Amino acid sequence: MRCICLKGYEGNPYFLRGCQDIDECKIGKPDICKSNMVCRNSIGGHHCIPPKKSNLHMVILDCSAGIGTGLGGLFLLIGAGWLGMKIRKRMKKKERNFKRNGGLLLQEKLKTFDGGADRCKIYNSKEIDKATDHFNVNRIIGQGGQGTVYKGMLADGRIIAVKKSKVVAKVKIEEFIHEIAILSQINHRNVVKLLGCCLETYVPLLVYEFIPNGTLFQYIHDQHEEIPLTWESRLRIAIEVAEALSYLHFAASSPIYHRDIKSTNILLDDKYKAKIADFGTSISIAIDQTHITTKVQGTFGYLDPEYFHSSIFTAKSDVYSFGVVLAELLTGERPINSTWAEEGKNLAIIFVTSMEENHLFDILDARVREMAMAKEEEVLAVANVAKNCLNPIGKYRPTIKEVAKELARIRGSTKGSNAQQNYEEVEYERTESTEPRDVASSSTRRSE
Repeated sequence: MRCICLKGYEGNPYFLRGCQDIDECKIGKPDICKSNMVCRNSIGGHHCIPPKKSNLHMVILDCSAGIGTGLGGLFLLIGAGWLGMKIRKRMKKKERNFKRNGGLLLQEKLKTFDGGADRCKIYNSKEIDKATDHFNVNRIIGQGGQGTVYKGMLADGRIIAVKKSKVVAKVKIEEFIHEIAILSQINHRNVVKLLGCCLETYVPLLVYEFIPNGTLFQYIHDQHEEIPLTWESRLRIAIEVAEALSYLHFAASSPIYHRDIKSTNILLDDKYKAKIADFGTSISIAIDQTHITTKVQGTFGYLDPEYFHSSIFTAKSDVYSFGVVLAELLTGERPINSTWAEEGKNLAIIFVTSMEENHLFDILDARVREMAMAKEEEVLAVANVAKNCLNPIGKYRPTIKEVAKELARIRGSTKGSNAQQNYEEVEYERTESTEPRDVASSSTRRSE
C-alpha cells in the first residue's frame, strides 16, 4: 500500500510534513487566470480574484465561484481556513516535540549503525494513540519510577507494550537518544526487544515487544498454583538472566550497565522464559571504562551498598542486584520486609548470615526445600553463588560471565549441557581488568 500527497501538494508522504503545498500561481501556466484576474495561492489550491477588490470582496467572489454564494459560503471558507490553521498548528507542535525529544539526533545516530533504521522504527503519534486506545487507563499494565506502560495493538495486529516516559530533562535528551540507539542494536533472546519510539509527543514513548506472562516477582511471591515455580524452572530462569546480563556487559557493541536488576524487571514470555526489561536507568559506557560516577539510582533491597556509599557504579553492582534475585528465587522472600527493616536488615544480609551460620535450609522456600533432599548439592551450590554475588566489596564478587558459566555447570544433566552450549554461543571480545576467579572459591575471600 503506497501513500501519495493530495492534489495541490507535493513531496514525500513518508516524512513528517513531507507533503508541502504547491504554489500554483508561480509554477502554473501563464493563463492560469483570465487576463483581468489575479492569482492568489491557497493551501492545496489557488483562487483567481479581481485585482482591486477588498479582501472581503475577494473572499465572497471566491465563494460564489467555488463553494457557494452569500454568507454561507463565506462561513464555510472561514471554517476551512480555521481547520487548516489548527492542522498546521498541530503539525508544528509535533515537529517541535520531535526536535526537542532528540528526533534529529536519533536519525543521525541510527545511520551510523548497520540496519539501525530498520531495527528502531520511529512511529508517529497517531499510530501509537490508536494502538493504545488514546492511552486508556484500562490498557495500563505497569507503572514505575521511569514511567507508565500500556498494552497496545498496531494496525498490522502486533501486540506491543508502550512505555510513556516521565518528563525527560533537556540536558538528558542526548543521553536518552544514545540509549535508544544502543538498545536498538541489542538482539538477545533474554532481553526484551525495543521495536522503536515515538518522539512527536510531549514526552518520549518507547515501543517494546509485548511479554504476556507478567514478572518474575509475581511468580515468586504470588504463588501461582496452576504454574508452580519448580526448582528446575528457578535455576533455568537464573541462568537466562545471568546470560543476558553477561551479553550486556561483555558482548554488546558498547558495554551496558542495567542499573536496576530486580525481579519486577524480569518478564516471562509465553514459554515462561526470562527476558530482562526496563532500561530506563541503564547506561552505555566506553569499552575501556570500568566504572561511572553518577547519582545513586535503583531500588532499595537490590542496591549495591558499595555504590550507595560511593556513587561509583561498576559491572559488579549489577552482579550484586542479581545476587538478590537469586536469593529471592531460593527463599521466596521479598528483598525488604517491615520486620527486617526495623532491625536494619534486608534479604541480602539475612541470606548471607544464614549461610555463614549453616541455617540456609531454615529460610529456603518450601518448594525449594522439598527438592533440596534430592538435589541438595545443586541447591547449596546455587546458594553459594548468590552469597558470592552479595559480597559487600565489589572486587571480591565474581563477574556476571563467571556467574552464568558456574550456574550452567551446576545445572548439569542434558538441560544443563544445552544451557552451557547456549552460553558459549556468545563470543566475548572483552574481559574485565581483574583476573578471572573460580566462583566456588571466591567465598573464602571475605571483607574484614
